[in-house]
Amino acid sequence: MQKARLLVACSGGVDSVVLAHLSVKAGLNITLAHCNFHLRGTDSNGDENFVRDLAKDLGIGVEVKSFKTKKYARENRGSMQMAARELRYQWFNELLATKGFDYLLTAHHADDSLETFLINLSRGTGIDGLSGIPVQNGKVVRPLLEFSQNDIMAYAKKHHIQWREDSSNSDTKYLRNKIRLELVSKLKELHPAFLENFKRTQVHLQDTNSLVQNHLKEIKSILFAEDGDVIKIALEPLQELHPIEAYLYGLFKEYGFTEWDDVKGLLHAMSGKEVISKTHRLLKDREYLILSELKNRVNETYPVYNKEGLLRSPVKLKLENVEAAEKSSPDTIFLDKKKLNFPLVLRNWEKGDYFYPYGMKGGKKLSKFFKDEKVDVFSKEKQWLLCSDNEIVWVVGRRADERFKVDGSTQNIIKITLVA
Repeated sequence: MQKARLLVACSGGVDSVVLAHLSVKAGLNITLAHCNFHLRGTDSNGDENFVRDLAKDLGIGVEVKSFKTKKYARENRGSMQMAARELRYQWFNELLATKGFDYLLTAHHADDSLETFLINLSRGTGIDGLSGIPVQNGKVVRPLLEFSQNDIMAYAKKHHIQWREDSSNSDTKYLRNKIRLELVSKLKELHPAFLENFKRTQVHLQDTNSLVQNHLKEIKSILFAEDGDVIKIALEPLQELHPIEAYLYGLFKEYGFTEWDDVKGLLHAMSGKEVISKTHRLLKDREYLILSELKNRVNETYPVYNKEGLLRSPVKLKLENVEAAEKSSPDTIFLDKKKLNFPLVLRNWEKGDYFYPYGMKGGKKLSKFFKDEKVDVFSKEKQWLLCSDNEIVWVVGRRADERFKVDGSTQNIIKITLVA
């Protein structure tokens, strides 16, 4: 940490100003980062000017960003506090990525951790929500977590450190302020050592949470099997876990799922049922749950011209003119050139597609073919079709179409191979 380039989030309040002073005193290489959310009129600009002056007095750099917070909250239909948090961390992450900073330091302290505990408790949460704010989360480091608000205030007064007061901190319309001003103060009155006792309790919770996470990691290593870009989870051993609700929460919460009754319902649902989070999809497919990232599917077409060579996108296909046909396979087909209209086109499959499977009489819906072949939803979505005038010539890597096969009247033969 001594040689690292550090970004210090600084609002101008006592906590972050003390963190800035302590960092300079420790000889750390820091730059202040201040967000002007323009929510408090001239006071917001006063905070910005104060942080600029603080950086100058300490002989360190400063980064400042102005935000249209009200507009962002309105467009994203969120609270002003949530909007400010999202904007703040988006910018911090941008600075870390683009300006070579190694870590972000924030001034969260023990009282913040207590308030977060009570907020999560009031909303309903698992043990991870009660374990408090971590000292480090990736590149975010919180050096003051061991200290109380009183400790920080006492240090600031002893060393005659100036800071800015934020009048919104006394506004009880915000849940955190209400908990701090009305609940935490009463708890401390009831028991003077309440904060210290809470810190010890939280250490026990963190230790217990570590045991839980280690167990879940072991369960995942057994049940979660990577299969290309999806994860397959065998249903039978998953259903044997008890209590199942706790396991489902622990195993899938990191993927953004929140509708736990729906997730549990997948265990006994029909194949094809799914639950969607903001980032992932969980699908029931016969004896498995299949987990995948959400990706926007774009239906594109790629022309395949009548010339020998290797096509590299979107799949690797090798085209050859040959004298005789051999036995076809899922990866290699032989076509009668006269029956084709070039350019052929590669495209994704769509509902309503049908073809005439090689070796069979009559047509078949592609959806029925997939079902008979036990092709899961994710594989279907990635399936490419080779088409001539929008008629399917080849379900690539699976089955050719009977209509374009080589027969006794064929004079020119094209061999197409799917290259691994």
